[in-house]
Amino acid sequence: MTSKEVINKIDKFTFSNYSRYPIAIKKAKGSWAWNFEGKKYLDFTTGIAVSNLGHNHIKIINSIKQQSGKLIHTSNLFYTQEQGQLAQTLVQNSFADKVFFCNTGTEANEAALKLARKWGKANGGKYKIIAAKGGFHGRTYGSLSVTGNRIYRKDFNPMVPGIKFVEYGKPEEISDALIDDRYCAVILEPIQGEYGVIIPPRNYFKEVRKICNLKNVLLIIDEIQVGMGRTGKLFAYQDLGFTPDIMTLAKALGGGLPCGAILAKNKIASYLKPGTHGSTMGGNPLVMKVGCTVINSLLGEGILDNVSKLGLYFLDRLKIFQNKYNKIIKDVRGRGFILGIELINPQITNDLVKSLYENGLLTIITEKTVIRILPPLNANKYEIDHAIKVLEKSIKEVLNA
Repeated sequence: MTSKEVINKIDKFTFSNYSRYPIAIKKAKGSWAWNFEGKKYLDFTTGIAVSNLGHNHIKIINSIKQQSGKLIHTSNLFYTQEQGQLAQTLVQNSFADKVFFCNTGTEANEAALKLARKWGKANGGKYKIIAAKGGFHGRTYGSLSVTGNRIYRKDFNPMVPGIKFVEYGKPEEISDALIDDRYCAVILEPIQGEYGVIIPPRNYFKEVRKICNLKNVLLIIDEIQVGMGRTGKLFAYQDLGFTPDIMTLAKALGGGLPCGAILAKNKIASYLKPGTHGSTMGGNPLVMKVGCTVINSLLGEGILDNVSKLGLYFLDRLKIFQNKYNKIIKDVRGRGFILGIELINPQITNDLVKSLYENGLLTIITEKTVIRILPPLNANKYEIDHAIKVLEKSIKEVLNA
């Protein structure tokens, strides 16, 4: 089968709600992927921050093989060893006491919002929620209602009521909103990846934490994209000097299989009693086994140090490009292995990304003018340097077009 045949079949038989690159991937290994004609690509999308250990990591493959021959699914009517092990591993490496498992990021945020409102009902009848402009938390109704970019919500109103949006990075706006004592929670991302890799001031979350403590409001941190090692810590909050009340995870937690989770302290988690929430597929043994493999690899193979070291190196090299090619590059920003290059306009951005994938480097456009770069966390210096060479080649092509 050819790439064109694969593309034609997808276009013919699936909904047209995705804007896909004209690339059909046949196989992948590590940081690299190949199309049906054998063209090789350096994949710095990692499945949108899912394949944090790269493609077809041998330990993940072995975990899938071993577990699939033993037990794949039972539902949460029963106990399984694998679910208990992943929950224990998450608790031992975070602030939390308890974990709830689901399948996706938007499901994790739905569960977190329900938990916050259940807690709020028992603590004075609170139900309102503060979210940030530019935030992205998912596409189901609760998660969409706290997603701060109107473009995602505009055709699906009315949204869930009781949501207020504030400017990201400005704790005083949260403080002002909490004059109203009906708020039960604030939901924020450590870095707004979908909005263009927006990084708030360093003390932002410390200040938000103080405000939430003062007003008796829960702080929900959405680490679906930047958790699981992407910033150089297992969880991004661990490098920001604060502790959330609830944290949501997904994407990389399942190593390429669907997995989501919410984590919380006992005093909050206890509000989700039998019948209040659930997930048929959440926490199935196959995914739980892979999740354990992912975390153990992140913690035991020097990967987090690799992200911290090479992330700074990559960012420094991109800043050189910013100065050198300032006619088209407005800004470069990032932390660890989530990096963004902001261009001067959407046309330049589209042209550059097209040139990049034609030259064998896969990246993501976000917010029309930002190229988001998400290398596998175990990418090496050669691969970073290769990406830099391709990037410079493509920049020159766009400038000379």
